[in-house]
Amino acid sequence: MKVPRAPWPRNGQVLRAIQKIQRGTFRAFFSAPHEAHFMSMAAIHITDIEAAINYWRAHAPADGSGTLAPATRALAEVYAGMVFRHEEDVDERVLTPQALAAWLAWYASTPDTPCIAICSTSQGDASCKGCGRTFEEVQRWTEMSAAEKRGVWRRITREHTAWRFNRYAERAGGTSHDAPPQGA
Repeated sequence: MKVPRAPWPRNGQVLRAIQKIQRGTFRAFFSAPHEAHFMSMAAIHITDIEAAINYWRAHAPADGSGTLAPATRALAEVYAGMVFRHEEDVDERVLTPQALAAWLAWYASTPDTPCIAICSTSQGDASCKGCGRTFEEVQRWTEMSAAEKRGVWRRITREHTAWRFNRYAERAGGTSHDAPPQGA
């Protein structure tokens, strides 16, 4: 079975996306099969906006005058609005194209799946003991948007019960998703 192309940049595309964002000429990398699904968006949590800002601060630091790079500025505006309105989530449909492109480029730098190759859903479990995803989440993973996937990552990290967080943590590779969130 051929897996459809992901609707966010990967590998060498990330560097090109960074350069295009800095020039203000970024156009998202969407293939036709994903355009329809792309219209049904999920919420992005404020901690993901923060992580994306920090990613861009490291990859495109402010210039000598203190002016933020365009990607950082676009995400900072989203973050400021969320803080002002006391919101924890933002619908990805309301992001400006530049903020969405910056967030997707950050997302491309994160692990795509929480799978540790011990799938108990194939044995009939409703939720995987290895990664913590539900059977439906495992089945739909390749169809889910980046924000939907991050929502699943957030839930399984908050629950912190999957084997990827304890018994088989070494299989998880010590990703940034493995630490339990503060205040959860």
